[in-house]
Amino acid sequence: MTNASLIFDRRRVRRHRDQASARFSAHDFLLREMAERLAERLRDLHRDFPRTLDLGAHTGLMAEYLDSDLLVQADLSDKMIAQAKALRLVADEEFLPFARESFDLIVNAGSLHWVNDLPGVLIQIRQTLKHGGLFLAVLPGGRTLDELRKSFEKAEIAISGGVSPRVSPFLDARDGANLLQRAGFAEPVADSETITVTYAHPLKLMHDLRGMGEASALIESRKAFTSCALLMTAVDHYLREFSDDNGRIPATFELVTLTGWK
Repeated sequence: MTNASLIFDRRRVRRHRDQASARFSAHDFLLREMAERLAERLRDLHRDFPRTLDLGAHTGLMAEYLDSDLLVQADLSDKMIAQAKALRLVADEEFLPFARESFDLIVNAGSLHWVNDLPGVLIQIRQTLKHGGLFLAVLPGGRTLDELRKSFEKAEIAISGGVSPRVSPFLDARDGANLLQRAGFAEPVADSETITVTYAHPLKLMHDLRGMGEASALIESRKAFTSCALLMTAVDHYLREFSDDNGRIPATFELVTLTGWK
C-alpha cells in the first residue's frame, strides 16, 4: 500500500482508543448496539461456532453475546483489550497474525471503518476462517453523522470559503456485498438500518465520540485543525438547522451489517 492510498493514521486510531479506554463504558452505547445486532443475527442461525475471533474487540463487550468453546479477542489498543475477560491479544486489523483456517466465526463490531484497505482486510479474514465459517460485522454507513458533517461544511465555507475533511468517509451499504464478493466470500449480504440518537447539545455528541475513541484519524485532517471560531460556528449551525421543538439535536447513525461465508 502506497502512502498516497492511506486515508487514516493508524497510530492516531490506537492513541484515541488508548485515551478512551479508562471511561469507555460510559460512552459505549453505539458499540453495544452493534454487538446486540450481531448477537441477534447469530441467534437466528441456530448454529454452533466452536472457535470464534472477536476482531477489533475494544474492551471485549461482544463476549457477553458469544457462546464458543474458544473465544479470542483482539484489538489495536493494548489499554482497551486489557479490560477483556477472554483470551486476548493486541493485533492490528490490517495485519492479522493468525494462521489460515483458524476460526469458525469472525465477528467485528465497529472498528473496520478505520482500516485503510478494507478489501485486503476482508481477504485476510476469509483466509483466517475455516471452510464453512462465517464472517459477521457491523460498521458505520454513509449516512452516519450526516448532521455533524453538514454543520462543519457550512461553517468552514462561511469562514474560509472551502471544505476540509472533518468526518471520516463511511462504507456505502450498496458497496458492501460487492466488497465481500471481491474478497471471495460466498452468499455475501450487506444491509443497513438507521438509528437516531438525540442530544441536548452538539458538544455532548462530540464528547461521546471522543469517549468511544472515535475522534477523527484522517491523515488530511492534520492540515485543517479545528479553530474555536470554526467549532462554534459549526455548533451554531447544528443548533439552528437541526434542533427539534424541545431544543434537542439528532445524530444519525447508519449501521451496515456484512455477512459472508467461506
